[in-house]
Amino acid sequence: MSKQKTYDEINQKIADGKAVVMTAEEVSRMAEEMNPAEIAKKVDVVTTGTFGAMCSSGIFINFGHSDPPIKMKKVYLNNVPAHGGLAAVDAYLGATELSETNEKYGGAHVIEELIKGKNIHLKAFATGTDCYPRTEIETIINKKNINEIVMFNPRNAYQNYNVAVNSTGRIKYTYMGNLLPHFGNATYSTSGELSPLLNDPELRTIGIGTRLFIGGTEGFVAWNGTQFNTSKPKNEFGIPLSNAATIATIGNLKKMSADFIRAAYFEKYGVSLFVGIGIPIPILDEDMARFVSISNKNIETSIVDYGIHPNIVLGRVNYKELQSGEIILNGKKIRTAPLSSIMKARQIAEILRTWIKQKQFFLNAPVQVFPKNTSLNKLEVKL
Repeated sequence: MSKQKTYDEINQKIADGKAVVMTAEEVSRMAEEMNPAEIAKKVDVVTTGTFGAMCSSGIFINFGHSDPPIKMKKVYLNNVPAHGGLAAVDAYLGATELSETNEKYGGAHVIEELIKGKNIHLKAFATGTDCYPRTEIETIINKKNINEIVMFNPRNAYQNYNVAVNSTGRIKYTYMGNLLPHFGNATYSTSGELSPLLNDPELRTIGIGTRLFIGGTEGFVAWNGTQFNTSKPKNEFGIPLSNAATIATIGNLKKMSADFIRAAYFEKYGVSLFVGIGIPIPILDEDMARFVSISNKNIETSIVDYGIHPNIVLGRVNYKELQSGEIILNGKKIRTAPLSSIMKARQIAEILRTWIKQKQFFLNAPVQVFPKNTSLNKLEVKL
């Protein structure tokens, strides 16, 4: 049994320039020749990464006060509605909110343009009060001339996600991309052995307060994500077999890079936001070494028929098969396509490693762990 490590010991190694930091892919290859005890003794931190569409994302903005001041009721950014109702000049812009004049443009595009330093047209309306007499304002904003832009994403970095196929006779246009008729293709959206929450399936080191990479800068886990579900069935390696845990994330948009935050339009579905997230996993003991040693061939997920109903499971497949370019379902070969970028995930894991090696990024234990044995409620439809 290898000696248990602490966060303080690992951070001291980082400060001394002695920490051994590897990416999740590298440790997966190492595990082919070394056991968990040997890996735990040798490796201190494992970096992860994912870059995919995360619809449940958005930004809080504080515009600053005008003269005379206004209490904004209706807010538009490049004709995309933002939600007021927070305070006088605060608003939340959701990534999937659509422009009132262009259905292929939305909140995600405004977010990306703000990151790039572009000018954004702001128009807001109010009823007017004694202390906020202005009833309308129209101006240009950018990330330099407003106070704060905080990215707060209620649901990011799914622990696992379903594979989407379509058994019907017509194309289905979904958030999983265009699904061709008669099982013409299969799409998936997780970075496999690089994916952050798959490297800590029991969420021992990922919780409220965990420091992470988000959009090219440092951020934090703010809470468990919405639709957080740890009751999903797991395989023999402890990996959930479909979409399970999620995290809510927060970071300073003014420091982010458009290399890791990208707007996207899905045909006949709508707008989404691609978000880059990376989480360092401290190797505290043999169990953590075992978790980060997971390989694509041992990470399974469910194949779901989005043509009929997204809860209909047709089979299971592993990420080695998915990343090979084709899977076999009921004797038929089906082409696969990722909606997440493995190249970007590798880049994120490598950047995070560099930050740690350069003593720019330290680890912290969660201030609170996530709840256990959670499940989801269904929305009842009543006429």
